[in-house]
Amino acid sequence: MSFQQQSYTPCPVCKNDNTALSLQAKDYSLTKESFDMLICKKCSLLFTFPTPSKIDIVPYYNFPDYISHTDVKEGWMNKLYHKVKTRTLLQKTNWVQSLFTGHKGHILEVGAGTGAFASAMQKKGWKVTALEPDEGSRKRALDNYNLSLLPVDELYNLPKHSFEVITLWHVLEHVHDLSAYMNAFRSLLKVNGRLIIAVPNHTSYDAQFYNSYWAAYDLPRHLYHFSPSSMDTLCALHNMKVLEYKPMWFDSFYVSLLSEKYKNAGYIGIVRAFFIGCISNLIALKNAKRASSIIYEIKILDSAI
Repeated sequence: MSFQQQSYTPCPVCKNDNTALSLQAKDYSLTKESFDMLICKKCSLLFTFPTPSKIDIVPYYNFPDYISHTDVKEGWMNKLYHKVKTRTLLQKTNWVQSLFTGHKGHILEVGAGTGAFASAMQKKGWKVTALEPDEGSRKRALDNYNLSLLPVDELYNLPKHSFEVITLWHVLEHVHDLSAYMNAFRSLLKVNGRLIIAVPNHTSYDAQFYNSYWAAYDLPRHLYHFSPSSMDTLCALHNMKVLEYKPMWFDSFYVSLLSEKYKNAGYIGIVRAFFIGCISNLIALKNAKRASSIIYEIKILDSAI
């Protein structure tokens, strides 16, 4: 599929005009098409160019191995993904709960997939609202967890100041209406609420090592490729502030394995992926902003409430 050509555009986050071609990479998961990424010289956001429209992007999600929609478990990579998912699910729910010790509030999950996190938080006693754009995933959530997920457009119909926590686990990089979403989150959070956003980090060691083969670019499904600086800028522009940066330790290994798969590296690639994941995490131990993927704990600034 070819998108309508366009001249270089301003940064989607800070609107700076000083953007330049940074990298070209392929859609290794499906079409093998090549896509450009521009970099903002001010906030360091990378973004896919030209940006596919909401209509153009749909076919790039429609394939059986898109794991967040299908829960496919065939093959050792998918089995590994689900083992890691089970472990990280416990870590995520415990951490979110720790932000509000002794309090069982209202939580909104945007991009709930097949409902695993939403179900886990519901079991912890939280009142859960979950949104998911994919109809098939909503059906699987109903079948697997008896959860009724809402279409994602319902984000704009929810009552204001009604959630202690809003989470997006590897979702914001897919969203077309970036500014509209951030404004919605600000209006939906309660006083002292938390916005939790997890996204890949293109300034990580593994991203730099694998370059155009880095699996977390996931072109063209990922429209934006964040750095801590670009996330800080996005939050500041919407009267929010990042309070904490938390590494997602397993991502460096899983993304490295996928990257080696894209390179057709064979057995030696599996070994190398382990070492690259270890190096990336060792660097992140000293500086969480260098992690392969980062969880951002975000709060509305008092003056914006």
